[in-house]
Amino acid sequence: MLRIAIFIFLTFSISCGSTVFAAQQHLSSYAGQQNRKIKSLSADDIQQLKRGQGWGLAKAAELNGMPGPSHLLQMKDEISLTAEQERKIRALFHDMKSKAIPLGNKLIELEKNLNDSFSNKSITSEDLDQKLTAISKVRKELRYVHLVTHLMTPNILTPQQINEYNLIRGYGSGNPCENIPEGHSVEMWKKHNGCE
Repeated sequence: MLRIAIFIFLTFSISCGSTVFAAQQHLSSYAGQQNRKIKSLSADDIQQLKRGQGWGLAKAAELNGMPGPSHLLQMKDEISLTAEQERKIRALFHDMKSKAIPLGNKLIELEKNLNDSFSNKSITSEDLDQKLTAISKVRKELRYVHLVTHLMTPNILTPQQINEYNLIRGYGSGNPCENIPEGHSVEMWKKHNGCE
């Protein structure tokens, strides 16, 4: 009887242990995100889109030496912007924001619509294709707005200012994950620079 009880206990223990191991082994990196209102967008994503912020869409320009207007204005003293340069960059920034904010709000709306269609199980393959096409179009337009603004800034700056910008932003020598410029969100900096 004791042997049967031990056998049952060991079998139960091994079964529970393997279940716990399996659960840990298959734990999704998405765990916890199921509580988001829009599953594909974090609260930070939504805030950036609503404010017309970069959302990482201009990395191709930013990391290849074409500064963004927002950071240029924040760093105007460190890179010695002239009054005329500041005026031109500020105009670019306002133009970009005036286009990016409506597009960001539209993208949020489209992602919410997609999310709700999955949530209430009303989506069909035809609906999915239409929704993804609309999302892709708005995302492309939004990315264009950010990238084309970066494309215009080098014409306003001197090569030395661009070099100083890149050094201050941590793109020069050294490890950007260890050299976070003053005034930047550590979390966002690490996210944008692929730091662990």
